[in-house]
Amino acid sequence: MDLVTIDADAAEPPYEQVRRQIAEGAATGTLSPGHKLPPVRRLATDLGLAVNTVAKAYRALEADGIIETHGRGGTLIATRRIGDAEADAAAETYVRIARRQGLSVDEAIRLVEKNW
Repeated sequence: MDLVTIDADAAEPPYEQVRRQIAEGAATGTLSPGHKLPPVRRLATDLGLAVNTVAKAYRALEADGIIETHGRGGTLIATRRIGDAEADAAAETYVRIARRQGLSVDEAIRLVEKNW
């Protein structure tokens, strides 16, 4: 399976295609925590993209906590922080508000996905 595929005809910019596909892989577990990603230059060459395009995607993924960059140690899918107290508190607040508004679980999840 390819890590990322680029659709040159898509309306979505190439850097966003890279960012989204890696983020989806991390979210679904296809790319497990600790999975080593290719260096920016290699992935750019493999995809036929400019180095800056892949670097922009990696920076966005790192800012979102999806990947971790360890210099010569490489770029890895980040370990998920399920026990993160701040995220847990925010989730509790969201669930409370969603229930008060009468949303179903599916509706609440769709809202999260829409805003992700």
